This record gives sequence, C-alpha cells and structure tokens, in this order.
Amino acid sequence: MTLPGPVAIPVVFDVNVLVQAIASGNSPYVSWPSPPPTSGNPFADCLGVINDAAEFALWLSPHILGNTTRVLGAVVGTPKEDTSAYQEILIEMADASGGGVLDPPRTVHDCPDHEDNLVLDLAAEVGALLIVSEDADVTGMSPWRGVPILRAGQFVARVDGMRRHGRRRTR
Repeated sequence: MTLPGPVAIPVVFDVNVLVQAIASGNSPYVSWPSPPPTSGNPFADCLGVINDAAEFALWLSPHILGNTTRVLGAVVGTPKEDTSAYQEILIEMADASGGGVLDPPRTVHDCPDHEDNLVLDLAAEVGALLIVSEDADVTGMSPWRGVPILRAGQFVARVDGMRRHGRRRTR
C-alpha cells in the first residue's frame, strides 16, 4: 500500500502580487527562484515557491488573470504578447502546483472594494488556507474567516523558515 504524499496547501495570490512579480525590478521572469528568498523581489519569490510545487497549490480565477494582464498592459506598459505569455505561465504554474483556474460564484461581500471581494470569492471557493496580498484593505482583514492574509515578504520569509527548519530536522 502506498501512502499519499503531502497535500498541497491551497493559496490565492492577489493581483498586486502577480503584477509586482514582473513589474518590480529584479524579476527573473523566465526562471523563478527556488528556494526563496533569492531574487531580492519577494513577489517573484512567491512564484518561486509555487514553481517548486512542493507545499502550495496556487488557485487563480479569470478575474485575477484578467486584471493582472490589464494592469501590466495599461499601467506598467508591458506589451500584449508578454502579458499573454505571462498569463499562460501563471496557468501552467497553478496547474503544476495542484491548483488551477476556477471561476467562483459571487458569495463574498465582506470588503468595501468589489475587486477585493472577487479575490476573496476564490479563496472561499477553493478553501484557501492562505491569501497573499499587498492590498491594505485585504491585509487589514487578516485573519479573514480564519484565513491568514500575508504580504509577499512575510509569505516568503515564513516558507524559507519552514524549509530551513525541515532541513535541520532531517539531518
């Protein structure tokens, strides 16, 4: 009998984390760093954690993907072909991590900002055990319905600490 491996922890990244992963300086874009922190860009390091497909399953929604590409194009000035390629990379990473893309029903009205509620809808639908955001309205709600909401740097630091602790225990 084979015992199942560890179950990936469902996590949702807010649009601002995904945008800053490539819009902030020091972004590796093609080869996400692993293990974090290695790039000096905590947003890119968040994607490095997901790219490892070790502990976390990233969940995305059409809303999150659409707003990520919209902000990158309209605000950052990223060319359309690059935003499309980035969206495909995010979808592949989410799928490989054990997560995916899901269009959740509208059920959450906890935040005054409609856009933030759409992110929380996804977290509620997938049973996210963690949300990563830089939005003060969202982080100010932590813990939201018992779910911690961390900033990117906090998430990366905790994962790094968890991994270092795990390596010490196995020696």
